[in-house]
Amino acid sequence: MENKIKHLEMIEHIIERMAKNSFQLKTWTMTLVAAIFALSSKDANKQALVFVFIPTIGFWLLDSFYLQKEREYRILYENVTKTDEGNINFSMNTGNAKPVCYWKCFFSTSELLFYPVLLASFVILMFV
Repeated sequence: MENKIKHLEMIEHIIERMAKNSFQLKTWTMTLVAAIFALSSKDANKQALVFVFIPTIGFWLLDSFYLQKEREYRILYENVTKTDEGNINFSMNTGNAKPVCYWKCFFSTSELLFYPVLLASFVILMFV
């Protein structure tokens, strides 16, 4: 039983790291957006807001990748919980698990409540 617990702890640490990466990307996005808004309002240059779109979409794509990996490791975690103690091999390969669709992660609730709302606010601010 000790091997199984150690393996599950290893997977938990990876899941935790993926969740932290996702949170940090959202933090970096907000920091970048605030900086660009501050610079564009200072010079009254609304065209500078266009530069917000590229990094925001890039962060959204990367955040979706981390969410996909996190979900794959959650499936691995479930598979390890069902594995007998004698068959624990400490494999961290998620390729044997059910594949997780990247686009389902891209359009997940956690992503849609953050990035599209942020992009919509950019559009509104550009025309105000």
